[in-house]
Amino acid sequence: MKSKAIYPGTFDPFTNGHLDVLERALNIFEEVIVVIAENSQKHALFTIEEREVMTKEITGGYLGVSVEVLHKGLLADYARQAGAKSIVRGVRQVKDFEYEFQMSLLNRQLYPEVTTVFLMPNVKYTYVASSIIKEVAMLGGDVSKFVHPCVLEMMHQKREELNLKHL
Repeated sequence: MKSKAIYPGTFDPFTNGHLDVLERALNIFEEVIVVIAENSQKHALFTIEEREVMTKEITGGYLGVSVEVLHKGLLADYARQAGAKSIVRGVRQVKDFEYEFQMSLLNRQLYPEVTTVFLMPNVKYTYVASSIIKEVAMLGGDVSKFVHPCVLEMMHQKREELNLKHL
């Protein structure tokens, strides 16, 4: 049986740090499903459809990677239905680990066969968070070294939609 994992997140937007974690996951798993989830606790800059388009473009050249959207429901149920025995989570700092640890224990209660795998990105991405990237970009800062060119282009478009100063 092939090893399959899911890599969930809001990915608003998908950053080079996310890509680094995905590449690390592909060194462990034969198949990784990037699961773009809605999160009512966060205010998204991009629609879930925009995030799906960007993520598919970024990951399109990787063998063993697919992108799906989870509109509603529990991640543990999604993992079970997908036949995934692992959930990949990127951890940049201790604060991330504390939250992710709680979630991994909860997911294990909901789906005992699942294991959460914590992966640390390259040190150059430890401070890169989607929320910071969005803020810097919307205020006119250069985020080109932190995101794929398609994300940068979508940020340009979003700034124009919001009538903000050009990047």
